[in-house]
Amino acid sequence: MIASHRFRVWWGAAAMILAASGAEAASFPCEKAETPDEKAICGHLSLNDLDVEMAVRFEILRGLLPMGGNAKLRDDQEAWLQERHSCAADVTCLTKAYEARLKTLRGVFSEFAKQGPL
Repeated sequence: MIASHRFRVWWGAAAMILAASGAEAASFPCEKAETPDEKAICGHLSLNDLDVEMAVRFEILRGLLPMGGNAKLRDDQEAWLQERHSCAADVTCLTKAYEARLKTLRGVFSEFAKQGPL
């Protein structure tokens, strides 16, 4: 049952990645971007792509982690969003923030991959 759920999550994630890559859309509606960081993300394709990857990985992990891990994931994401917000429109700062967050999320994925199917 768990393996079936993981399979559905992975397929859903693949569909999200394919849809996002063609749409070039951030994880939030750019027409509603209000803060300098959001406007910078919408205005720079490289940041937009990092944002989409981060959002997809975050959503996949939310579906895979147990409750305790899920709460930590959300808390870490909230802290990271504050860090991102503090970058304002500084593209270099935003890029570094995304790269650091993605490194963390990719590491969590690697740990799941080591476990293999349940």
